[in-house]
Amino acid sequence: MEMISPPPLPPVEAPGAGVGVARERLSRPAYLDIYRAVGEAVQWDQRLRMDAATLDGLLAEPSNPVYVLRAEGRPVGLCEFADFGGDTVELVHFGLVPEAQGRGLGRYLLDGALRACWALSPQRVWLHTDTNDHPRAVATYERAGFRPYLRRRESFPD
Repeated sequence: MEMISPPPLPPVEAPGAGVGVARERLSRPAYLDIYRAVGEAVQWDQRLRMDAATLDGLLAEPSNPVYVLRAEGRPVGLCEFADFGGDTVELVHFGLVPEAQGRGLGRYLLDGALRACWALSPQRVWLHTDTNDHPRAVATYERAGFRPYLRRRESFPD
C-alpha cells in the first residue's frame, strides 16, 4: 500500500488522558520487549533474527526512527520507518499490543507518526501487509490515506 500525499483529514485526537506518541531512541532490550509484545501474535521475527550489533546499528540510525505509543507511561504500540527523510519512506512495522487494540489507539499512533514523516516532505510512503496482520490492518491503513498499489500471492515454507 502507498500514500503519495499527507494524511487527508485533521489530526486524530488522543483517545484518552495519559496517551501520547513520540519518537524514541530505544535501547535494544526495550525495543525487543515492545517488538515482541506487538509482533508475537502476527509472527514478526525479522528483528529477532538479527545479531545484536546489526540491530544496535539499525536502532541508532536517524533514518530508521521508532515512534512509540504510550498509555499511562507504558509502551503499547510501535510504528517504525526506514529511509525516513528520503523521497520514499517505508513503514516497516506498525502495531499495538493485543490488549490495546480496538480502542482507537492504533489510529492515533499511525496518524501521529505519519504526520511526522510527511513534515519532511517525502514523495511516497509505502508499506507491505499480509494475511498474518490484524484483520483490520488494511482498513486502518486505508483510513489513514494509504491505497493498494500491488497485490501478490506469495507462499513460504513453514
